[in-house]
Amino acid sequence: MRILIVEDERLIANSIKKGLELEHYAVDVAHTGSDGYDLASTGDFDCLILDLMLPGLDGLQICQKLRRQNIHTPILILTAKSQTQDKVTLLNQGADDYLTKPFAFEELLARLRALTRRPHQTSDPVLILGNLSLNTVSFEVKHGNKSVRLSSKEFALLECLMRHQNRILTKDQIIQQVWNYDANVLPNTVEVYIKNLRHKIPNLIHTVRGFGYKIGEK
Repeated sequence: MRILIVEDERLIANSIKKGLELEHYAVDVAHTGSDGYDLASTGDFDCLILDLMLPGLDGLQICQKLRRQNIHTPILILTAKSQTQDKVTLLNQGADDYLTKPFAFEELLARLRALTRRPHQTSDPVLILGNLSLNTVSFEVKHGNKSVRLSSKEFALLECLMRHQNRILTKDQIIQQVWNYDANVLPNTVEVYIKNLRHKIPNLIHTVRGFGYKIGEK
């Protein structure tokens, strides 16, 4: 699952990023409103965490512009404003939730999980393909009655494939969805992780020569 943080206070942004990466999220960070908007409007994110007060475009302006473009990615606004009217304005302009600074990381994580469980993302946190299941909340993977232990990156790769069942994904598409934008990932890296997944979950991941990979029946 990929998250974009737009926060100009680098200490806060880095702290959130490290915490989310420990929870198995892929995380990208922008420090200005303009950079954040560019990433949010062109990238494939499961949720956006926007600071309200940003240089250039502020969080509310980013939210308004994205909604006008019919981009419905869930948005969590971080704000120092605590007045009821300020919060009402945020929600009326397209934000899905807000969190008042200062906040506990545990609360941010709980709100993030709630947003990504909502129906416009997926009505069920469990992805199923035949006798393979992947729980995006508990991070549990089962193949038949057997639990499968995966690294965080293997889990993210499997989730990516299962969200696109029976569709061919190129290596570049996989890299864009599984790794951070600033990660230096070679195509051979994808091959290594695919090989690892095939060893742990045999007969489901197929190579389509000249194109990429897909998960599902042949």
